[in-house]
Amino acid sequence: MKELKENKNLDVAKGSEYNMDISRVSPDVCSYVDERYEKLNIEVVLPGVSKKDINLRMVNDAMHIDAVRGDKRIKYVSSLSFCCPVNPEKADAKYENGLLKISVPFSDPMEEAKRVIVS
Repeated sequence: MKELKENKNLDVAKGSEYNMDISRVSPDVCSYVDERYEKLNIEVVLPGVSKKDINLRMVNDAMHIDAVRGDKRIKYVSSLSFCCPVNPEKADAKYENGLLKISVPFSDPMEEAKRVIVS
């Protein structure tokens, strides 16, 4: 542990600063499909976080979020895998009163399909 404390500012995997004084916690996350089965809705509880401190990344089958609370003592960190592919380019995210609401449409499985000529 002494060695970790001496090197507490080095994150070996990322080569960036790593502060062991920040507690990492998983935020409450709720995900559900809309009534028409067209979009995946995700709600993430992030109390005390400023919108500018939210880092949200998404790919077609998962998302990752991290956000530091205003007092810099808590860092919310979570990753979520999706049930079905989504279109992250069309995602919409809004943050208000400690609640991040994300809505992302499901991908059309035939969207990138290639036409096969029948001979």
